[in-house]
Amino acid sequence: MQSLQEKASEWSGVDPNDAFAIDETNLFEKLGLQTFINLSTNFYNRVYDDEEEWFRSIFSNSSKEDAIRNQYEFFVHRMGGPPLYSQRKGHPALIGRHRPFPVTHKAAERWLHHMQLALDSATDIDEDSKIKMMNFFRHTAFFLVAGDELKNQNQAVACKHASNKPAAA
Repeated sequence: MQSLQEKASEWSGVDPNDAFAIDETNLFEKLGLQTFINLSTNFYNRVYDDEEEWFRSIFSNSSKEDAIRNQYEFFVHRMGGPPLYSQRKGHPALIGRHRPFPVTHKAAERWLHHMQLALDSATDIDEDSKIKMMNFFRHTAFFLVAGDELKNQNQAVACKHASNKPAAA
């Protein structure tokens, strides 16, 4: 059975070494806090304006401001900065935090489409950093898809103690 990381690499087409190349450079020191705020703001402006209702609905239970803050704080921490997200919300636990959402292949590709556009429009991020970040985002998106599929498989498996017999009255 493949691990979630192996599935993420297969489905994303990103080798783990490329996915985690973000760890070779402190992108927070290189780019600064405002760059991450700008990237997340640009990204979520695109998400909340998406023409696809099914995609927008995934984000309907959170305000755009909260989504922006959660994302940039996570990115800052993951890319070498202070643990802003963890200090405010605890461990990121990406699969658990995304558990309520339908994290499908289609949703991941749509998310990545908006992130690529946001990165492409970011003039304050150099090309090498954009490549490293997009590799990380792509691998992570499909890591979440693998986690969602595992969640769905586990829900479909009945407990070994379950019985088809009606409960005694």
